[in-house]
Amino acid sequence: MSYEIVGPRVGGMSAPTTTRSIRLRPSLATAAGTGRAALDWRIRFGVLSVIWGFSFLLIKVGTEGYAPFQVALGRVFFGALALLAVLLFRREPLPRGLRTWGHLAVAALLLNTVPFSLFAYAELSIPSSLAGICNATSPLWGMALSLVALSEDRPTRRRVAGLGLGFLGVLTVLGAWQGFAGVDAKGTALALLAALCYPIGWIYVRRTLADTPGSPVALTGGQLLLSTVQLALTSAVFTTAPASFPLWPTLSVIALGALGTGMALQMQYALVTEIGPTTAQMVTYFIPVIATTAGVLVLGEQLHWNTPVGAAIVLAGAALTQPRRRT
Repeated sequence: MSYEIVGPRVGGMSAPTTTRSIRLRPSLATAAGTGRAALDWRIRFGVLSVIWGFSFLLIKVGTEGYAPFQVALGRVFFGALALLAVLLFRREPLPRGLRTWGHLAVAALLLNTVPFSLFAYAELSIPSSLAGICNATSPLWGMALSLVALSEDRPTRRRVAGLGLGFLGVLTVLGAWQGFAGVDAKGTALALLAALCYPIGWIYVRRTLADTPGSPVALTGGQLLLSTVQLALTSAVFTTAPASFPLWPTLSVIALGALGTGMALQMQYALVTEIGPTTAQMVTYFIPVIATTAGVLVLGEQLHWNTPVGAAIVLAGAALTQPRRRT
């Protein structure tokens, strides 16, 4: 997720949108991606969807070998390394100024440290597919919060209907008519809380960092560095050092950070520059589909009829909550 706010997650898995965008200045757009990419944007769009969709599977596998805080720590650490490598290649500096770094520390807490940890804890008890669907509620939370926190975002019948439809979809996924039987309430609540963190973080970013000099890569790189420090301290206090480094959980955490944050963010920046934020943000609606498919086919998670039906309702509601924009 980037500072042009086309997605809710800075430095992480995909990108449920908030209700408005921070527009890239021409200089930032140039920094994000120059010229025409070698691969057609549709191919890169598909790859980005797969990377972010598989993030929930990678979290699940990562928690099989590491504590949730350690999974989150590895994720931001390898994501930061990927972005720092890009900055080094471009000879581009990190942001400057104590005030900027102070705001980035809060953004790191809200957009990385807390939600990444919550998702990792949630997937100790819920399927990765359910976590991916909970993640798709971020636009719904964002729309509800924006009505209070952002005075220029006025409610419309269409957006209010989308909010109601989206939460109806959540109840469908959870099987509310069965009394939520078979659903781990704690894990689901943690995943929904993680999804809520993103729009809160983006409202904060919009109000404090919208006009900050520097490219999205530099700002996000700085943010991930701060999140790495936060999670390193947290892990030192609440967990013990791992006794071993099992292969698949270790590879999953590395991929979660390096691919899901580093490579994916670079692809996102280039897509926004090439096709505009409105089209690029549509990746949001493929993430839960891919997360569910990956969970069922790779991890053997059970799929009941209400999961895909509810997910479709959630995505329809999320789409309605987004303001109509021109690309």
